[in-house]
Amino acid sequence: MIARIAYALVFVVLLPLLLTLWAARLDTLVRLPAYGTPAMGLGLAIAGLGLMALATRELWVRARGLPMSPFPPARLVTTGVYRVIDHPIYLGAVLVAAGASLATHSGAGLWIVTPTLALSAIAFVAGFEREQTRRRFGTLPPPAFALPGAGNGPPTATQRLSVYVLVLLPWLVLDLAVEFLGVPPDARSTYLPWDGNLPVIPWTEVIYITTYAAVVLAPLAARSQRDLRRFARSGLVATALIIPLYLLLPFVAEAKPVIGNGFWENLLRLERVGDEAVTAFPAFHVVWACITARLYGSTWPSARFAWWGLALAVGVSCVTTGMHSLADVVAGFAAYGLVEAGPAIWRAMRKSAEEVANSWREIAVGPVRFLNHGLYAAAGGAMGLALALNLAGPGQLQWLVTMSLVSIAGASAWAQVIEGSPQLLRPYGYFGSVFGVVLLGVGIGAIGGDGWLVLAAFGTGATLTQAIGRLRCLVQGCCHGREAPEALGIRYTHPRSRVVRLSPLGVVPLHPTQVYSIASTLFVGAVMLRLWTLGAPLHMIVGAYFILVGLSRFVEEHFRGEPQTAVLAGLRLYQWLAIAFVVAGAVVTTLGADPAPPIAGFDPRILPGVLAVGLFAYLAYGVDFPRSERRFSRLV
Repeated sequence: MIARIAYALVFVVLLPLLLTLWAARLDTLVRLPAYGTPAMGLGLAIAGLGLMALATRELWVRARGLPMSPFPPARLVTTGVYRVIDHPIYLGAVLVAAGASLATHSGAGLWIVTPTLALSAIAFVAGFEREQTRRRFGTLPPPAFALPGAGNGPPTATQRLSVYVLVLLPWLVLDLAVEFLGVPPDARSTYLPWDGNLPVIPWTEVIYITTYAAVVLAPLAARSQRDLRRFARSGLVATALIIPLYLLLPFVAEAKPVIGNGFWENLLRLERVGDEAVTAFPAFHVVWACITARLYGSTWPSARFAWWGLALAVGVSCVTTGMHSLADVVAGFAAYGLVEAGPAIWRAMRKSAEEVANSWREIAVGPVRFLNHGLYAAAGGAMGLALALNLAGPGQLQWLVTMSLVSIAGASAWAQVIEGSPQLLRPYGYFGSVFGVVLLGVGIGAIGGDGWLVLAAFGTGATLTQAIGRLRCLVQGCCHGREAPEALGIRYTHPRSRVVRLSPLGVVPLHPTQVYSIASTLFVGAVMLRLWTLGAPLHMIVGAYFILVGLSRFVEEHFRGEPQTAVLAGLRLYQWLAIAFVVAGAVVTTLGADPAPPIAGFDPRILPGVLAVGLFAYLAYGVDFPRSERRFSRLV
């Protein structure tokens, strides 16, 4: 009972209080667009609270339980609001946070705190709760609002409605959110001189606006569940791909002025009311035109070429109406190609990852052994340091080189103390690297150096180091995943791989967790680099690293299969540390507002230090003495 009360106090009282204080503090440090009114925000918050109350009542009445993951209900609840949607309590909490931000006119609450809460809920479900629920209750029945199945039968009315709720509505909200965020201060036009001078042809608006009708009617036009599911998945993938690009790339396309007062001219002006230039590259208008063309082509095969001709005409109209540049349109068609090629791209990535995982090579020269995968660590260390120095400048060369060496030493110490290993082995652990770097950063600040500048630059560069270094993990077999479906997994067959030597998982399809890590880490690096170019506070950049890495690492750990990692209270040790990262990152964002300086750029003076760190990294991660009996003499 005491544990239940404590859990309730944390999530009902403490967490909302901390989120409120976080938003209030950030509002004093960063300027973000604030929207909303008390009435608007209160209405949204009440809707969220109502959703949470309905879900809680259903759990209590049907299963005599409460929404507490450590103390789950004894029976699965699929009635009431749970019959309609998954995870209504998390959705309600996000609505409350958004509503409170709108009601109090908090820009930080709307753009930082609420998205962090939403991402945290998604990470917790994906990295823990969903599988725990399946283990307790078996296969879970889908709620009413879920993506259609892959059958050939006609979609039900609820399945069609689900596409509006789960695909089109989230896209609309996110697209509008990007526009409300506004044009960035470093915006660059995608118009080239020649297409910037092309005249506006107002009557082509009739072609441009067909996309709106086509998208709205598409779920109703699908003849089979398979076609509707493909439309929905393409829309979701396109949203996940393009919305981040709008935020990460400073490209805009200002709508060209419209001359005249005819019907089409006035319709064009109406089209642009409230429109911002930021949702331009790639042109989502083109992507939706292609997605719908494919659906309509499946519904009416005899008119397939006509639908694709209309999609091409929509692309042309994006230029002739003055809404997009040619670059936006070309990027839109390319983005659609990526969406459609997604499964093929994943198969190629998975095949390449499997080839790397089984590419172990070694050369012995006397008592010394040189391992090929140490080159990944060397390249990662050198390139990450080079990026950090390009951000912070050669004046920080000494500290950043030292930080690189400390990160390797910290990783080594962590593996010995936490992971444990035979005395002759020399493993490494990521979290030790982070703790060593943070301690050094604090020390730099204590003696009068610019510790936050060094930490922000090193953290941004470290995302590149980590992404490249994960290739070494693939070959070494460390950080490997647990058993996975054939379509997702990679197989380790090389006898030197840790998977084959130390586990029964050789030739078993395993989640390529190293690939997951590469993708998420590169995204984190892109976010940090974008924050730097915007002159965000250095504390914000460092905090973003901890928050985003913590969220991604929590999910990644769920798919790992290393048996030596301790499990505490149902979560793996590193999942607890990932949670600590998120909390620490939030705290760090509140500590100051010193802006990131302009990017220093490349300076040849950094090359000796970069090469030295690369060499040291190779010696640490790729050279050992297999016949030696000295401590830490062997990598395998």
